[in-house]
Amino acid sequence: MDPLLAALTLAIVGYILGSVKIIYQGNEALVERFGQYRRTLKPGLNFVIPVIDTVIEESTREQLLDIAPQSAITRDNVTLQVDAVMYWKILDVQKAYYAIEDLEKALENLVITTLRSEIGRMDLRETVSSRNKINQALLHELDEATESWGVKVIRVEVQDIKLSDTLREALEAERAAESKRKAAISETEGMVESIQRIQRAIQSQPNPETVLRYLIAQKYIDGNVKLSESKNTKVIFMDPGTLTEAVSDLLYPDSPGSERTSNNGSSS
Repeated sequence: MDPLLAALTLAIVGYILGSVKIIYQGNEALVERFGQYRRTLKPGLNFVIPVIDTVIEESTREQLLDIAPQSAITRDNVTLQVDAVMYWKILDVQKAYYAIEDLEKALENLVITTLRSEIGRMDLRETVSSRNKINQALLHELDEATESWGVKVIRVEVQDIKLSDTLREALEAERAAESKRKAAISETEGMVESIQRIQRAIQSQPNPETVLRYLIAQKYIDGNVKLSESKNTKVIFMDPGTLTEAVSDLLYPDSPGSERTSNNGSSS
């Protein structure tokens, strides 16, 4: 074979092979010719001009950006450590490549800035209890901000909100005190309801004063038995008139004092 023909054949074969560019699914590629954007290559078999065309391939698949813990200050001046993750993808490869110098670094800085700004609008309680609200606010703001970069923010999630040990202990003590307060209120309300039920039940009896005297006397006896078991001996005397007046007060709390029976049994 003529050497010139052989060289020409090799050149043609090399040109054909060099002009073939396969773009795999999940990627797209930009073609630059003499430093100027020419077109975008889609997944599949594509042809370019060897040497003259430069091919820049980018992923269009969903990607994860993990944000390291960042310091943020709430509206009530409490410093927190917050970290987050963002899921994003490129929708327009041309914009993503030419509109911003370092896309991933720009996204990271934007997430940090937006996260601090959003937490700065909330107080500590709202920040700790409203993680979903923060996520939604971040998603809306980041998706809007990155539209000009050809990027779609799919979701943003705040992973952890860390407080200082001193602040966490103070909040736990506050929650415990609030729980005790609510328990005491519930117990008091339950006692009041029980007393009202007993009062209604006794009043429905044909001889309510007799029933109530019996119950009070029984409690009196039980109390004295317990006192007698104590190492310190105690003697308690009860005024029968006081017992009668107490019974009347329990049965008829709204009746005037002039209608009650006095200690000697006569009308006042």
